Amino acid sequence: MDAVVEGLEPQAATAEDAARDATDAVDAGPGVTPLLAGNRLSLDLYPRGCHRLLHLCAQQPHQLLEVEFLQLSGHEDPQLLEATLAQVPGSLLRLRSLVLKGGQRRDAGGASLRGSLTTLPAGLSGLACLAHLDLSFNNLETLPACVPQMRSLGALLLSHNRLSELPEALGALPALTFLSVTHNRLQTLPTALGALTTLQRLDLSENLLDTLPPEIGGLSSLAELNLASNRLQSLPASLAGLRSLQLLVLHSNLLVSVPAGLDRLPLLTRLDLRDNQLRDVPPELLDAPFVRLQGNPLGEAPPDPCSPPGCSVTLACGVRLQFPAGATATPVTIHYRLWLPEPRLVPLGPHDSLLSGVLELQPHGVAFQQEVGLWLLFVPPRARRCREVVVRTLSDDSWSDLETQLEEEAPKRLWAHCQVPHFSWFLVVSRPVSDTCLVPPEGTLLCSSGHPGVKVTFPPGATEEPLHVCMQVVRMASRELRALLGEPEGAVSPLLGLSQSGDPSFLRPVTVQLPLPPGVTGLSLDRSRLHLLYWAPPAATWDDITAQVALELTHLYARFQVTHFSCPPRYWLWYTTKTCVGGLARKAWERLRLHRVNLIALQRRRDPEQVLLQCLPRNKVDATLRRLLERYRGPEPSDTVEMFEGEKFFAAFERGIDVDADRPDCVEGRVCFVFYSHLKNVKEVYVTTTLDRQAQAVRGQVSFYRGAVPEEVPEEAEAARQRKGADALWMATLPIKLPRLRGSEGPGQRLGASLSLAPLNLGDAETGFLTQSNLLSVAGRLGPDWPAVALHLGLPYRELQRIRHEFRDDLDGQIRHMLFSWAERQAGQPGAVGLLVQALERSDRQDVAEEVRAVLELGRRKYQDGIRRTSLAPGDLGPSGPSASQSLDPAQA
Repeated sequence: MDAVVEGLEPQAATAEDAARDATDAVDAGPGVTPLLAGNRLSLDLYPRGCHRLLHLCAQQPHQLLEVEFLQLSGHEDPQLLEATLAQVPGSLLRLRSLVLKGGQRRDAGGASLRGSLTTLPAGLSGLACLAHLDLSFNNLETLPACVPQMRSLGALLLSHNRLSELPEALGALPALTFLSVTHNRLQTLPTALGALTTLQRLDLSENLLDTLPPEIGGLSSLAELNLASNRLQSLPASLAGLRSLQLLVLHSNLLVSVPAGLDRLPLLTRLDLRDNQLRDVPPELLDAPFVRLQGNPLGEAPPDPCSPPGCSVTLACGVRLQFPAGATATPVTIHYRLWLPEPRLVPLGPHDSLLSGVLELQPHGVAFQQEVGLWLLFVPPRARRCREVVVRTLSDDSWSDLETQLEEEAPKRLWAHCQVPHFSWFLVVSRPVSDTCLVPPEGTLLCSSGHPGVKVTFPPGATEEPLHVCMQVVRMASRELRALLGEPEGAVSPLLGLSQSGDPSFLRPVTVQLPLPPGVTGLSLDRSRLHLLYWAPPAATWDDITAQVALELTHLYARFQVTHFSCPPRYWLWYTTKTCVGGLARKAWERLRLHRVNLIALQRRRDPEQVLLQCLPRNKVDATLRRLLERYRGPEPSDTVEMFEGEKFFAAFERGIDVDADRPDCVEGRVCFVFYSHLKNVKEVYVTTTLDRQAQAVRGQVSFYRGAVPEEVPEEAEAARQRKGADALWMATLPIKLPRLRGSEGPGQRLGASLSLAPLNLGDAETGFLTQSNLLSVAGRLGPDWPAVALHLGLPYRELQRIRHEFRDDLDGQIRHMLFSWAERQAGQPGAVGLLVQALERSDRQDVAEEVRAVLELGRRKYQDGIRRTSLAPGDLGPSGPSASQSLDPAQA
């Protein structure tokens, strides 16, 4: 066995030296026979693989003549690798496959490292039988000149290199059937690519392509074409001539239209157009079963969206609709709106969790003649045992849950699919599994599907009219109960909740069965320690009703009878030595509904005035911080606090720091939040200070409070001494530091010296203004979607490329420069704000568009209030009035 440690010996200077060193190093090692597996020579698995091959080539054993497959590691020394490859054509005469991949080694973060290969020796063109060449995960910047001369080459793999172009000579490969150039830097394609008439599979995903040559339509044998994750804005009409095409992947581009005729390709089985900017799709593709269109802004009113023949519609927010034939008698125009979730719009039960925003579909009240399919995308919850996901909707002034099926799109993305009879409000909710039944006058048995020991028996004659009954069962973890009770023998049964439609009273008693608490049996229990607890809203306490019912005990179960389900009731069986069981049950029930969270406050490294505030479930804190700390810095997260689903809280900036601009979610300088455990409870705000930052840094803080903030915000030291608990207003305080300004530096310079930010107000007094701070907030939300927004704002693609080059490795700088340079050109022009909102919507950033609308509405209200305060009528405003904008700037009113 070779015991040489790679990298500790000096490298050979020449091929002859390498061969001599290899002979000395491997004389005692294995010969060619142990290295061969049939006709395969896999030296990428051995240390010093190049040395071994040079040794074998020097010896010229007869077995080398049988080698057809050769694998070498791309991580060898470049000079040694080139010297080794130079020996291959004269020694491996029958070589059919050559693999020179990097990627076998990984960095500290687990990412694959590229190999050292930058070129190939010209002599490799003499490999007359070579049909497969894999050069993936290397450092190739240009295609080696010998490759287009390999006339027998059938498969060429060049993924994960640094190629910016392909040579025209590539079209001279007459036998090429598979070409993969993924994850490179290709900006254009050679026109000679269309000469590859034998090519069957072409993968060009993850590049920088913005156009395709029309000659691509000459690939007459092409069956699979992958162009995902490029910058394509249009497609040549010649694509419709690829008669052999079966798979066409175009997702994650900037396409606004697709050529007609794609639906008529006779063999096409899948066309992936997701996550583009499509607004003009041939009607034939909308109904084609092989087309995927999610994530495209197909408009609020696509052509005949709800026409009688039926159709499929994908909204810009990602929602899918399927209208069967005959669903509507006449065409109906669809309008939608995404609402930010808040308690007023989100009806949740005690143990429910919200999984999506609130979707409003209009027109309301239009009943469909056939139910319409609705698909809502959501991130699945982690805990799914004994829970289910449903779509909740508003119907006849009450909320109800629709029968819902789940369809998986990706491991962490699911569709909630349901049938809707009309348009209304919709949201996705996780709830405990609900078991329902229709109770006839003949009686029935209702059992829990998640807890078989929980049953409700309805005897014959219990009701005269059929009624619907629903059951939910929730289990409490034993460790949480022991921590609450402080006794190892304490235990509780599952918590049973019941509800029904119609009269809450029964004509005959109904029998309820609960399993005895874990570890307790009917033969050994002490009945004095067994308590049956009852709760019904609006009561705030749990009542012990053990003495009021006839409790029948078996070996495993407890049974009792009730005559009505009111309000709706909940039953819970406790086994404990404690006396005040009702109070303990109230605390335990709260513990079941509480989420343990941490609060964070981080400042952007490049721009400390931008503060990120977030409330995170405890199990997500570490992963989120690892992702954020590349761009942000700040104190450690707060201590763990407990919050209810849908609970309101506020963030208040203190000690000389305040919010920089008016926001619709800001109340008296306090930023409002609503906690939902499965949604992103995050906001980015810009802060300012009235203190002198020229003299010294400003050391302030942000405090988090439950509900309404008290008029006197406690100091940090005083707040830290307050009692922490579910009823305390104060939750946490984290420090915020604005660094000292040097010389004449001002906050406007935080965007970089290359971007001049003179005070600007985008818009007009009637439609509303967006100030510099408002635009900064928009810029902070765009992220990688900014190129699509820029294109819809009318910026030429050449300017996008210039911005990318000028602000290399600075995504924030790219976004801000694009947005502010556009805003400065729009100064004084009417309709600029409307153009920005429209561009955001077309780029599938409805969330940011809604925030801009809210800021404009806030500004308009303040503008009208200013007019009323100064007793000015609209006709009294002269040229020096609001047209100057600064005096009645809504963001400064």
